[in-house]
Amino acid sequence: MNAILDTGERFNIGEAAARSGVSAKMVRHYESLGLLPKVGRTDAGYRQYGEREVHTLRFIRRGRDLGFSMAEIGELLKLWQNRRRASADVKRIALAHVADLERRMAEMEAMKRTLKHLAHCCHGDDRPDCPIIDELASASSPADRHDAA
Repeated sequence: MNAILDTGERFNIGEAAARSGVSAKMVRHYESLGLLPKVGRTDAGYRQYGEREVHTLRFIRRGRDLGFSMAEIGELLKLWQNRRRASADVKRIALAHVADLERRMAEMEAMKRTLKHLAHCCHGDDRPDCPIIDELASASSPADRHDAA
């Protein structure tokens, strides 16, 4: 698995959350998704986390910081925990994510251009006519109209 040694020290959910930079709510969520294994509990029913779980939470948080989906993080966690993994599998996931980011960035750039154009065309005065409102009220997107042209 990973190289973190379990010192035997145990943390409640709040301490584990603070040590990992993840909220207690998200710790529970990750556990419910199976990204974090179920942990032992005290006699009073409180979860008890060790260094391994905290390290796993940091891994998940970093994956989220990089924009990986929960499914991708699940795959990456399995690869991280498999010392016989092929780095090609990790690279494949990362490059697919890069391609998705590039696609989304292109879509956002197109939205930005459209909105800048519409704002430029709007008089911004006391008159009611406004190309921004007209665009929002139209039945088709600019891409649909562009394809039809």
